[in-house]
Amino acid sequence: MRRRRPGRAGLLLLAGGLIFCLAGAWIPVKAELAQILLALAWQESLDLGRPVRPWPWADIRPVARLRVPRLGRDMIVLSGQSGAALAFGPGMHEQGAGPGGQGTCILAGHRDTSFRFLRRLRRGDLVLLDDGRGRRWRYRVESTTVRRAEDLWFSRGPGAGLALVTCYPFDALRPGTRHRFVVLCRLDPATFRHRPARPERVR
Repeated sequence: MRRRRPGRAGLLLLAGGLIFCLAGAWIPVKAELAQILLALAWQESLDLGRPVRPWPWADIRPVARLRVPRLGRDMIVLSGQSGAALAFGPGMHEQGAGPGGQGTCILAGHRDTSFRFLRRLRRGDLVLLDDGRGRRWRYRVESTTVRRAEDLWFSRGPGAGLALVTCYPFDALRPGTRHRFVVLCRLDPATFRHRPARPERVR
């Protein structure tokens, strides 16, 4: 019995499916590749004492390093929360506090790339945030919550906090959802006993 060859319509459907698959896979691959260049720029920024662009035409710069030891997450945080910045990694909100500062340091990332791991965080998890001066700030996860985007606001003080924000739900097919998944962290007093004597190099 002879097998029927796929017609033009079948080939077009197959090609279209492959294109969509490749396009979907390119987004996380691009984010991972960018983090390699960003890690190099971050290390050079620490060595020189000034921000270094990850590539010559970049309008973003690395401003912090975020780590979650329990989940093995290690990534470079970028300045601002523009679409161009978030395509390569989490971004630091310019109106929030700086790492360890009074108020809330706000980091945002995409739910399907850099901040997909937020759904796995739990109360008490350690979150490390290194700033551009080589200081390491230790935070502990206090809570996770879902809020409407228009109801999202954070304290400016007193006390030092950290908010990790991404779109919700995580598995939504459409962009621009109306809700946000928020992880709230509080500065750990142990921060002041565990500051590194010199910046730890990115591996």
